[in-house]
Amino acid sequence: MRKTPATSIFIFVTLFFLTALTSLAASYGTSLLLPEGSFRPLILVGLFLGFYLSFAISFYRLFLFFFPVTTGYLDKGTRPEMISYVVVLFYLVIFNSLIRSHIIPVPFLSALYRALGAKIGHNSYVAGVLLDPHLTQIGDNSIVGHGAVVFAHVIEGEDYELAPVKLGSSVTIGANSVIMPDVHIGDGAIVACGSVVSKGARIPAGETWGGVPAKKLK
Repeated sequence: MRKTPATSIFIFVTLFFLTALTSLAASYGTSLLLPEGSFRPLILVGLFLGFYLSFAISFYRLFLFFFPVTTGYLDKGTRPEMISYVVVLFYLVIFNSLIRSHIIPVPFLSALYRALGAKIGHNSYVAGVLLDPHLTQIGDNSIVGHGAVVFAHVIEGEDYELAPVKLGSSVTIGANSVIMPDVHIGDGAIVACGSVVSKGARIPAGETWGGVPAKKLK
């Protein structure tokens, strides 16, 4: 596994503190409009957390806008690698703990993933985890089951690769399944619970796959 570039850490820490300071300033400014009362400290904490999440998402998306992530194999010490690690740090330090805490109700979790760059269609729900939302696409009327993990990066020794994942419409990803990078799943396909869909797999529309590694069942 590669060492996280020092430049990526510096950029992330700078954006992290900028997020915190902006949130504090916004909370303080809003607090001046609040009446005095016993609930004031609780309201201030709530305001800070709300502003913090909003500004964190904003800085995250702005970074992705000005520094788009490059897919494919990322060579060590390159600019694409540095950019990718900043995005990874943002997700792991700020958003992953919130998502894994199950504080956010499932109906609203998809909205958070959309805010983080995932392309999720109408009436689709994610009860699992999208580790690389900016590289994940889900069609309409699909569901990612509880405990399932979808990720678009792979680390194999010193090799580091990013490859988008595409799930079609009316797709069912069973609970506790794992969908690896560069997987494309066609409309109406089903992945059985607890399955592992290997890197680069192509599941045609309407088929049911399952197992470790996942293979066609019917």
